[in-house]
Amino acid sequence: MAIIQNQVENIKTSVLEMMHLTRKQVARSQEALFTFNKDISEEIIASEKKVNGYDLKIVKDCEQTLALYNPVADDLRLIISVLSINTFLERIGDNAKSIGKFISDFDKPFELEILNKLRFNEIFEHVLQMFDYVIESFETEDTEKAGKVFKIDKAIDEINVAALKVTADIIRLDLQHAENYLRLLSIVQKLERSGDMLKNIAEESIFYVDAKVLKHNSKKKNKLISKD
Repeated sequence: MAIIQNQVENIKTSVLEMMHLTRKQVARSQEALFTFNKDISEEIIASEKKVNGYDLKIVKDCEQTLALYNPVADDLRLIISVLSINTFLERIGDNAKSIGKFISDFDKPFELEILNKLRFNEIFEHVLQMFDYVIESFETEDTEKAGKVFKIDKAIDEINVAALKVTADIIRLDLQHAENYLRLLSIVQKLERSGDMLKNIAEESIFYVDAKVLKHNSKKKNKLISKD
């Protein structure tokens, strides 16, 4: 295998590790919110340093590959996609860290009824499902998996829009804890933004894979024409 291929494979491995790490942050956020476990929220906050470490490593490896090996075609497209994907993952990590901070700042756990009204289990599960699809899509170059993300993102948008009215209704009944309810709404909004980031990652994966397939199909077509 050429040196550049080793470099590209190492970059892909780092991106997949970062994907799994940020997915774990989101999953732990769900657990922390429903169990009111502040140890977990502190763990989420601390893990942001590791996410940032991956961010810096991936950027450095991409820049080094561009500078030393002058990649073209598929390898160049992958690196361009990876740089965008890396940015989106770092933002998801930031959102998870913010959610962890909000949970740490709560003075008491929320009633399950409130969490259910804001449909937290649904939105968390949607985001985690999107993660599963983008991870599999990136790892296997399966654009069908990436395409499933867009429908889920619409469902998340619907929950986010509905959460504003639900929060307003809850605050009217309990003005004393309005600040905490607004923090809950902010968590919904951060999950919605994370969904947007995952949709962007899916788009980058589709861009890379479709361009790669198109190029190879064109090569096959040209070979058939030359044989004729």
